[in-house]
Amino acid sequence: MNKRRFKIALAGNPNSGKTTIFNHLTGTRQKVGNWPGVTVEKKVGDIEKFGSLLKIIDLPGTYSLTPFSIEEIVARDFILEENPDVVIDIIDASNLERSLYLANQLRELDCKVIFALNMADLARSRGYKIDKERLSELLGVPVVFTVGNKGQGIEDLLKVAIEHAESGQDIPETRKVRYSKDIEHAISDLRLVIEEKSGPEFPYNRRWTAVKLLEDDSIIKKRLEQILGHDSRELLERAQQLRSRLAELFKEEPEIVLTDERYGFIAGIVKEVVTTSTRRRIDVSRNVDLVLTNRFLGFPIFIFFIWAMFQVTFTLGAYPMAWFEAGIAWFSSGLGAVLPAGVLRDFLLNGVIAGVGSVIVFLPNILLLFFCIALFEDTGYMARAAFLMDRIMHLIGLHGKSFIPMLMGFGCNVPAIMAARTLESRKDRILTVLITPFMSCSARLPVYIVLAGTFFAANAGTVIFMLYVTGIFVAILTGRLFRSFLLSGEDAHFVMELPPYRIPMVKSLVIHMWDRAKMFLKKMGGVILVGSVVIWVLSAYPKNIDYSVDYDARIDQARQYYTEKIASATPGKAEELSEMRAQEIKELVRSRQVEHAEKSYLGRIGRVVSPVFEPVGIDWRGSVALLTGFVAKEVVVSTMGVLYAVEGDTESDALRRALRNSGMTPAAALAMMVFVLLYIPCLAAVTAIARETGSMKWPLLSVGYTTAVAWLAAFAVYQGGQFF
Repeated sequence: MNKRRFKIALAGNPNSGKTTIFNHLTGTRQKVGNWPGVTVEKKVGDIEKFGSLLKIIDLPGTYSLTPFSIEEIVARDFILEENPDVVIDIIDASNLERSLYLANQLRELDCKVIFALNMADLARSRGYKIDKERLSELLGVPVVFTVGNKGQGIEDLLKVAIEHAESGQDIPETRKVRYSKDIEHAISDLRLVIEEKSGPEFPYNRRWTAVKLLEDDSIIKKRLEQILGHDSRELLERAQQLRSRLAELFKEEPEIVLTDERYGFIAGIVKEVVTTSTRRRIDVSRNVDLVLTNRFLGFPIFIFFIWAMFQVTFTLGAYPMAWFEAGIAWFSSGLGAVLPAGVLRDFLLNGVIAGVGSVIVFLPNILLLFFCIALFEDTGYMARAAFLMDRIMHLIGLHGKSFIPMLMGFGCNVPAIMAARTLESRKDRILTVLITPFMSCSARLPVYIVLAGTFFAANAGTVIFMLYVTGIFVAILTGRLFRSFLLSGEDAHFVMELPPYRIPMVKSLVIHMWDRAKMFLKKMGGVILVGSVVIWVLSAYPKNIDYSVDYDARIDQARQYYTEKIASATPGKAEELSEMRAQEIKELVRSRQVEHAEKSYLGRIGRVVSPVFEPVGIDWRGSVALLTGFVAKEVVVSTMGVLYAVEGDTESDALRRALRNSGMTPAAALAMMVFVLLYIPCLAAVTAIARETGSMKWPLLSVGYTTAVAWLAAFAVYQGGQFF
């Protein structure tokens, strides 16, 4: 028996709980990508419920379907072109009047709509009582109460959606919004012209098309030109005549009049269906904001939260990280014992495992960082952070809304750069895109953990926190510089909704964390694995190295010398001599590997570039690691893992010990961390900058500028550290 298949779209305002419901419905069965032709994120999930196969599509959050932003265009086009079986509009029940604007625009489309009054518990706590039966009757759509973060009403919502999709009922004309007499006459006039010019295959509802023409919707006008050809000219001319007549009559543009009348209709609906208790309960969010957004307390609290995030990432993540290290060491040791000596053994142990293993051990830290960022987003604190940063962002000619992509940059610079498209001004978008790479992404975190954990173990969390603060500081200075000389313009005003604080769902937090962590894991099997193999090949060849010392002879001599000594020594002395023999042989093996690495192809590359990095305290191995970091910042650690790998050393802290033995000082380690923080974005980020700005000059500027700033900052740190 074939199961029924339905396509269900989720629409709604930002902060309405739409994504929470989507996550609850689909769990980990989500596919994330971009909508065709645009960089807006697309989420789709396939589930099976009540004997039906359901494809759930999470549309971008919008306040309306008027095509002023990419999100609005994407949402409207999907409904018009893809014809979902049902559109579920997720409505914030505690803010019904604002939410009903989008809801009424959906009603005007020729599609089946369900209203999900979400956050019903919050509405009740604020003293609102909504008569859902009356609302359903007045608007002509099914209405269901839900509490998304608790999973309440979700099953009922799906049942109603399936029933509504199966019903063969036509969309009732009574459901359409009715405007004032003059506007209705203009709509009827245009509708007659549309019916005359179009055939039975006309793809859009004709009344809705007439309304869009009166609103001077540029996208619909272009679509009509494509659909009707020359016949569209008379229709568009008639629409312009009616617009002029209405503008003269109302002394306002028709789109403003239509908007006002929609809000008037909504106000009447709200008056009919909402009753408010005489004594509302305390608004918890407002009272919390008195502290968290206080002009004196808010910023120190924000700094504390960010500091705590990195302390948790480093200290709490150290335990599972140690387990990962022990597991990789055990696996490496076991594989080394099984495989015979040769190229394959060397490739697997010192290439693949030393490279990929040196990065994958940081997965717990990455997961904790993403969990904390998801916690900020789902509780509503991320919007408060943007509000707090508004004053500081105005120093560089931007506003607090630009800080949200920057905060997202703590996770990954690529989606953070893409998120800048939500800014209205092109100059603001470009400026935000250019300063976002200074925000330390999660790919840099493994480098910090290795170096800070090795040279600043007692204060590693604080050192990492200061690096992130430094990135913000340099981003602000860069923004001021670019705003003054390259992208001058007036400051934009900051208007942003502060959503209510919510208790996040653990399931939602885990999904957000896992979605981002998947990118990290994909790199393990992709760019990092390939990079590690390439680096190993360059470091292992050529094989015919002319060593300065005959290491094999020296090792044989050491074995023979200590064997003779041990044979005639007392038991206690023999044990001591045995340890000395093992240590001397180990040092000889290490010296041979170091000389081989220096004379390998990779070492030759390192010697070419090392003069550039010597003034900042970075040796040739660090120089090579920084060069490979252009592909992906995680490769910096995998490169060091390959270059510093010691054959036969199965202890989990081999890289840290090798770094300490390499002669690197704390000042040099700090300089290298600063360089990694500030220098050239990864290849994916550079590509994103080119795509979002539409020009190659901006990514080239970013590459040159960030690298110059990184070198100067690292030079100041290293040379300054010589005085302490």
